[in-house]
Parts: sequence; structure tokens; C-alpha cells
Amino acid sequence: MELALDLPAQPTHREDRLAPAERCSDGELLQRIADGDREAFDVLYRRFVRPVFALALRRLGDRGRAEDATQETFASIWRSASSYRAERGPGAPWLYAVARNAIVDRARARSETPAEVPDEASSDPGPPDEAERSWVTWRVHRAMQELPEHERPLLELAYWSGLSQSEIADFLNIPLGTVKTRTRSALGRLADALEELH
Repeated sequence: MELALDLPAQPTHREDRLAPAERCSDGELLQRIADGDREAFDVLYRRFVRPVFALALRRLGDRGRAEDATQETFASIWRSASSYRAERGPGAPWLYAVARNAIVDRARARSETPAEVPDEASSDPGPPDEAERSWVTWRVHRAMQELPEHERPLLELAYWSGLSQSEIADFLNIPLGTVKTRTRSALGRLADALEELH
């Protein structure tokens, strides 16, 4: 699978000597991509194309739509890398959020046949249920912001991007045991923070 982007030509001479893109963190690559660095984009693409495609395929269940979602993910990264903020955390969770949005958009684009008129009232949540859900969501997001920087990305990747602990370990390049320990610690802190908000 290849990604076709209309990218501006890169200058042949660099006045400032940057570290090779291969040695940059994900966040550094995103910052360089925001400045139009094609090499940084290529490195980020090679690092993430397989896990993003695997995530899209698992969520969408269709290879063609998964390829479309993957291509849209990287096109969005090229267009909006300047919105990444290093102070908010590592680049990987930001990238997976972009991927998740592209996957959700692909899932919504699925053509469905119109439904017949139902014989009984919908069992979907009503306004009171939606209000309660919004309140819980706000509480969880607020509690997540209070987690230490080394724990927050683990929960984001696990619960918002749907990655397993092994996938998180591979993705963040840390031992599986560290992922398990930090996840357990983060969940404990999150439970305590939610209890305080209650």
C-alpha cells in the first residue's frame, strides 16, 4: 500500500544540520513534518503504516476501507501536523487519535439500507441518559489529565485506540512488564481521582 501525497519539493541544501529522521522521536518527526520535512514524513509513515492499517482492518473488517482509512490518516497527519503539541504528550497517542478519527469516518461512510418504520419505541438512550454519559465522560477526561505523563499514554492507547498491552509495548518500545505495571498504577490513580470527583 502506498500513500500518494502532493508534497512540495525539498531543498537540496539544509542550512541547519538536523538529526537524521530515523533517530527522531515520534513527536520530533511530527514537528518536522509541520515544517514540510518529507524525510520525516517518510520515516513516520514507515513506523506507523502497519499498526495503523492493522487497527483499521480490525475495526472496519474490510481491507479496502481499512486502506482508505490508513491513507486518510497519513494525509491528515501531513495536513495537520502543526496542531500537534509536544507539551501535551508523545506523538504516538496524537497519531492514533488521528487514525481513530479516520477509521470512524470510514465506518460512518458505510452505505446502509434504509430501515423500516419500527413497531415500538426506540431503546436508545434519551436526553437524561446522554446527560449522565456526558458528565461521566467529562469526569474521566479530567481525571486522565491528572495522571503522570508516563502513565497517561498507556491508557489512551489501550482504551481509545484499542491496542493490547503487547501492542502498546511494541509501539512505545518499552518492556511488556513496564506496560503492565504502569497500566495498573494508572488505573489505580484514575479510580482514586474519579472517587474524589464523585
